[in-house]
This record gives sequence, structure tokens and C-alpha cells, in this order.
Amino acid sequence: MKDLSYCRHEFPSLARLGPDGSPLVYLDGPGGSQVPASVITAIADYYTRRNSNTHGQFITSRESDAMIWSARAHMASLLGASDPSTISFGQNMTTLNFLLSQAIGRTLSPGDEIIVTDLDHDSNVAPWLALEDRGLVVRHAPVLPTAELDMEAFHNLISTKTRVIAVGWASNAVGTVNPLPTIRQWAAEAGALMVVDAVHWAPHGLIDVEQLKPDFLLCSTYKFFGPHVGVLYAKPGLLESLPTLRVRPQSESAPERMETGTLNHAALAGVIAAVEFIASLGDEPASDLRSQIRQALTHIYHYEHELASKLYRGLLAMPGVKLYGPPVGAQDRAPTISFTIAGQSSEAVAQALGEQGILAWDGDFYAMTLVDRLGIRNQGGLLRLGLAPYNTSGEIERTLAAVEVIAHGI
Repeated sequence: MKDLSYCRHEFPSLARLGPDGSPLVYLDGPGGSQVPASVITAIADYYTRRNSNTHGQFITSRESDAMIWSARAHMASLLGASDPSTISFGQNMTTLNFLLSQAIGRTLSPGDEIIVTDLDHDSNVAPWLALEDRGLVVRHAPVLPTAELDMEAFHNLISTKTRVIAVGWASNAVGTVNPLPTIRQWAAEAGALMVVDAVHWAPHGLIDVEQLKPDFLLCSTYKFFGPHVGVLYAKPGLLESLPTLRVRPQSESAPERMETGTLNHAALAGVIAAVEFIASLGDEPASDLRSQIRQALTHIYHYEHELASKLYRGLLAMPGVKLYGPPVGAQDRAPTISFTIAGQSSEAVAQALGEQGILAWDGDFYAMTLVDRLGIRNQGGLLRLGLAPYNTSGEIERTLAAVEVIAHGI
């Protein structure tokens, strides 16, 4: 395993001290990662040297055009797409998915069916529920008590009326990784579109859209060291078949067809730098950017899982602590550890950790249905900790010590 903690010096925010004078422990990554200096510099550099709108006959505009295309190419490399024109950008993943669902919905007929899951973030549920007022039927694939999809029940939902299957790659609440190749096969057999929410998986593991063959895949760059930008991959030729919302002068071809108007150019400069930062965690030399990304994400996966395993084992040994999601190490999993403490609200636990400089999230994290199915809404939902390459073993030890004190009411 490659120790990636050396990258900590790249993140200015990690120098901040907490209320007790010790460095903050950033375990809040599932809600958005910290940002390396190279990304901050790239955004500032765009504003100071190339700030312009597109398609002009002068240097800054032409440089902006080239930068936007470079951002598409970088994201294509990250997602395993061979064609940069398969990459569209938007304000965030949720906004892009609402635009996508509305466009798809206009091609469907009353009585057509859409399948969503009870494990997903609401950004891949609400956009499809919004189509019910058009007479479309939304079916819900249930979850098991283990916080995994009930695959038998899921399969039984698919019928000759199924037109869309919307599913997450990994649960942002409990780290469960879904069996996407199986679901992809089911969608193909039904002739249904497959829409994948890869927001929570993109920071932690390799994505290869040309191997998985989703029809659409979405993610957000602020989850992997970048600014707030939504990303949509669309299988070649699909966008042109959809009646998308956009201003009339906008191109009717992919990728601009899904982009309603002017993009956040400075943020896209940051996207390029974020992808290059990920690639920098690979081994030198690499034949191309994709190969370097593949190396880097392999290192990221193993490093984060080593930390996650230590955190999971430590929490598992504490009386009164209940963990959710598959065991770490038993199968493919995101390095997101969620738990509750008997007799204590998750909000109170998060507050106690925060007072010690440990950044942890509490609540349902927009995975509303999952928290309800787990029966922990009245306890304030989950307490969630997430790992990133800038976290360390020492931070895990500090966190475990703090949780143990809280769990014992000391």
C-alpha cells in the first residue's frame, strides 16, 4: 500500500486549528473534500489571465474555449470515456439530473415505469418522482436490513413497461457499493435507460464508462478536490435524441445540448487541476493521463480502505456503537463509516466531536428513505465519517479515542 498522507502539504485548509488548538480532523469528505492549492491557483489564474466569455475572435476568449474542451477531456479521462464530447457540465449533479429527467420524461408516455432505489441520495430520486404528474409510474427498489439493495425484489420490479433504471454506484450514507454490472444487464434486457449516480464513488474508485456502459452517469467535482461543478456523461448519440432545455443559440449537438447557457469557466479551470491532482498520486511515469489516473485511484482505494478498516474495527469493538453498511474488507465498499451510539442523538455526538476539532456529519445526508428504513430517524439519523487521501492513521486513533469517551458518557 502506498502511503498517500504525504499529499497533506498540498491542502492549505489542513493547517487550520480547532477550538482546542489542535489541527482539525477532516472526516467530512462525503459532504465535499478539501481543495489542494493547485486547484485554488488554477481558479485564480483563470480570473487574472483568461477571464472571458466564449467564441470570441480574441486571445482570452479562444483560451477559454480551449480550457473548456480541456476540462471535458480531463473528465473523460477520469471516467474512462474516449470522447470528450460525451462530457457535459452544469451547476451541480442535482440540477443536471433534473434537466436530464425532464428531457427523458418528454419522450415517455403515461403508464411507462421508472425504477429508483431506497438506498439512493434524493438527487437520483426526486428528479424522477417529479415525472409522476405526467402519468409516469415510479417503482422503488427496497433495501435489506444490511443496507444493501434487495436484488431479488429489484429484479421483480422490472417489466415490459420499464423505461429508466436510476441507481447509485455507492451509498453516500453507508458506503454500500451496488452490483452495477448485474443491473446494467437487467436494463439492457428490458430496453431501459440506465442512469447512474456516481457522486459518492468517483473520489474513491475507478470508473470505466466504456466497460460498464451506462446510458448516463453523473458526478460532482467538489467531492474529489475540485470546485462545485456537476458532470454528466452521456453515451454517444443519446443527447441528440432528447428534447433538452436550453437557450435557442445553444448548440443542438452534444455536449452543449445539455448545457442551458454559459458555464462557470473559472470553476472548470479548477476541474482540470483537480483531475491532475488525482493523477499526481499515481506512479511515474505513465503513458497517458488515463493510465496515471488508474494507478492513482488504485492507490487511493487501498490507502483509504486501510484507514477505513482501522476505524471500522475500532468502532465495532465499542459497546453501544452500532455500525451500518457492509463490513469493511468483506467486499467492494466506499470508505464511509456510519454509526449510532445507543441512547445518544447523532447530532449531539457530532457536536461533541466538533468541539474536539473532529469534523463529522450527522443526519440523513439526503438518503432520506434509507434512514427511515433503518428506523433511526428519531435518533437523528446517522453519524458519518469519511476517509480521503489526506487523512492519517493518527487521526483515526484520535477519533476513536474521542468516540469511546462519548460512548461511555465520560
